[in-house]
This record gives sequence, C-alpha cells and structure tokens, in this order.
Amino acid sequence: MMTAITNRYDFVLLFDVTNGNPNGDPDAGNMARLDPETNQGLVTDVCIKRKVRNFVELTQDDQQGYAIYMQEKAVLNNFNKKAYEALGLEPDTKTKKLPKDADKAKALTKFMCDHFFDVRTFGAVMTTEVNTGQVRGAVQLAFARSIDPIVPLEISITRMAVTNEKDADKERTMGRKHIIPYGLYEMHGFISAPLAERTGFSENDLEIFWQALEQMFEHDRSAARGEMTTRKLVIFKHESKLGNAPAHQLFERVKVERKEGVESTRAYTDYNITVDHAGKPEGVEIIERL
Repeated sequence: MMTAITNRYDFVLLFDVTNGNPNGDPDAGNMARLDPETNQGLVTDVCIKRKVRNFVELTQDDQQGYAIYMQEKAVLNNFNKKAYEALGLEPDTKTKKLPKDADKAKALTKFMCDHFFDVRTFGAVMTTEVNTGQVRGAVQLAFARSIDPIVPLEISITRMAVTNEKDADKERTMGRKHIIPYGLYEMHGFISAPLAERTGFSENDLEIFWQALEQMFEHDRSAARGEMTTRKLVIFKHESKLGNAPAHQLFERVKVERKEGVESTRAYTDYNITVDHAGKPEGVEIIERL
C-alpha cells in the first residue's frame, strides 16, 4: 500500500436537494429526517458513507486495494476468511477470538485494511465468528444539517398496473412519497493523520475520497431523492499531524447566509456562501474544491 497521509484535514461539505428525500427515516414512515425542535433537516453520516462507498465501488472496482467491505447483502464472514486464507491461518469460530499471537492478529487486521477501502477510511468492527479485529477509521463524519428549516411534504401517487389478472378491474393502488421542496445541507468532516498511519489511508485514498464527495450524487440518481448536488467542498489542510487550529474555529470561516429579501429558499442561488481566508491560523491551508 502507499504511504499514509501525514497531514490532518478538516472539511465542510455543502449539498442540496430539490423535490426529493435526502435521507428517509424508517421510524417515521420514511419521512425526511429532521430536528423536531428546529425543523432543520438531518442526513446521517452512514447515508453519506454509503454514497462514498458506492462511488468507489463504481470507479475503482478493478483496482487492487479498493474493494468495499460493507456491501449490500455482503456476507462479512466470507470476506474475513480471505484474510485467514492469505496468511495460512484457521479462524477460531468457537471462541470468536483473534489468534493469541499478537503479530498474527495484527497481520489479519492489516490485511483487511490493505484490501478494503472503506475499512481503512471509515473503520469497521470485524469481530464476527471469523474475527479480524476492529479498526478506527481515519475519516469521521458528523450528521449533515440543513441551513434553514425544511418543509416535509407527503405526495400521493397512483399505481396504474396490477400484479394479477384477477385484480384488473379493481381500483388502482394509492401510495405515498415523502419529499422536501428544497434544502441546503452542511456537513463537517475530520481526517486524522495518526489514525491514517494505523490503517494505511494514503494520499491516493484521500484524493479518491475528495472525488467521491464531489461526484457521489451524480451516480446515485433516483426519483425518491429528487435532484441532489454537491455545491461546495472547503478543505482545511494542517501542516502537522495533530493539527494547527481547532476544527470548530475553522468551520466558522464558512458562512452560509440567506440573501436579503428571500422568504422561502428554493434554490442554491438564494444563499450567499463566503469563505474567510483573512487572518487564517498559521500552518493551515484553505482549499476550495468547488
């Protein structure tokens, strides 16, 4: 694998949705997730991670070291067995424990990091019957939150076809679809160089991750999600491994404000987005990818 990154990164991602559901809540009939006190929309970290994984699987599928561990309908034990087979070991499925030999245990976990992009990026709990350990990923994401309150709508839809001939004369089935007219969301992320050193998260991995954030919605289209677009990616690159400034102070440099006179936001152009480069902390570089 390539050399791990040696800089800490923090970043702000802005994305929006028009006439769609960015992240339905199964406990609320798949209604768009929201903060009940403020009515601001929420998108979970795992939702964004899924889109990143899908992008990497789509674009890096033939590249060694870029397999995806958390795939849809994946049998994780089968993936874990590959590590044991590669090292000539047998898993202890009775105790479900790693080998007592510390070097062998580390080698199993390293195999998983080396072969699976999402393991070394986001981490994974791989303590199944075929135990390959736990990994704390270099990249961590917070929930995304909409800048303004969202307006959840429930739209009625009609199914015009039937499944069986006996139902041909019956009334057509009615259904429901949850959308929001518009929402601009802000997400914060963190990338740790010391954790990257442990997992092998490299400069190449980092570039692919940035590309995934920029393009993930372009390859994840569906009627349910409406039109989703990455609008801005602001990266704060630290000179040192541990960082040169607190993340929250850097995030405050990204300002998202509704334009004067706009009562109901319905487009990205209803906002002014500014990034304050003046007086930035020493040892921090501000990179605007979009």
